[in-house]
Amino acid sequence: MSLVIIGSIALDDIETPFGKVEKIVGGATPFASLAASYFYEKVKVIGIIGGDFPKSELEIWKEHKIDLEGLQIAEDRKNFYWSGKYHNDMNNRDTLETGLNVLEDFDPIYPDSYQDCEYLLLANLSPVTQLLAINRLKNRPKLIVMDTMNFWMDIAMDDLLATIKMVDVLTINDAEARQLSGEYSLVKAANRILAMGPKYLIIKKGEHGALLFHQDQIFSAPALPLAEVFDPTGAGDTFAGGFIGYMAHVGTVNFNNMKNAIIYGSALASFCVEKFGTEKIKNLSESEVAARVQEFVKLSDFKIEN
Repeated sequence: MSLVIIGSIALDDIETPFGKVEKIVGGATPFASLAASYFYEKVKVIGIIGGDFPKSELEIWKEHKIDLEGLQIAEDRKNFYWSGKYHNDMNNRDTLETGLNVLEDFDPIYPDSYQDCEYLLLANLSPVTQLLAINRLKNRPKLIVMDTMNFWMDIAMDDLLATIKMVDVLTINDAEARQLSGEYSLVKAANRILAMGPKYLIIKKGEHGALLFHQDQIFSAPALPLAEVFDPTGAGDTFAGGFIGYMAHVGTVNFNNMKNAIIYGSALASFCVEKFGTEKIKNLSESEVAARVQEFVKLSDFKIEN
């Protein structure tokens, strides 16, 4: 059984208060697959790259035992490109330029060896492409996790609602939860979104942590206070990859395991923001990840004295 990740693979130009980088590897898939690989050995990728994508990066993914049979390479076309500039608070950014290029007509195709998919992560793509990816599997996975964003709510709401209905876990940020539900209260927003179909909802709140909703249960996960955040790009994708990678590792889908998965995903995301792009999450040790998870545990560990 395997974990399949479907999403964008980009080349990014990024400017933050800490500096500027050009043509750095980005997109949802690199962050999510690297993060998942720390917890699960059978990570498989479906995506597309252009001829200008650095092939050396593929070797790094192979070192993480990430299966690339589902990776399409269009040598005669340019890679998906994104350029953005972050404001001083690092919570807001301006998109300066986007070049869809190979992503414009991306068709997610499963190699036969990917049909053993038991865990599916639909990273941020058009909801039509995400739904196509679900329907092309012969058997429904044990767990389908979907990430989306406000852009699709603006231009493809009907398609988005049709796809949300098919997944187990939806992960979005707080502004997106409010937009999708029409409710300002995140509790009310969560109830409305859960009624749309998903069994679980994760609302990411950036530097304020994350919330997990399931039926009448709520879990609040902290965010690790960091002295410096170099680049928040990909933090949400790293979180999602760590989350589903941990769930695949434990093998049982329930609320308690998801609480732990959120902490592991948050721990990986906290590493991600410490350097530009995927640089920090390429070479983490098992002990580094375990120590970071314990930092999260300590944040909320307390005893009430009588």
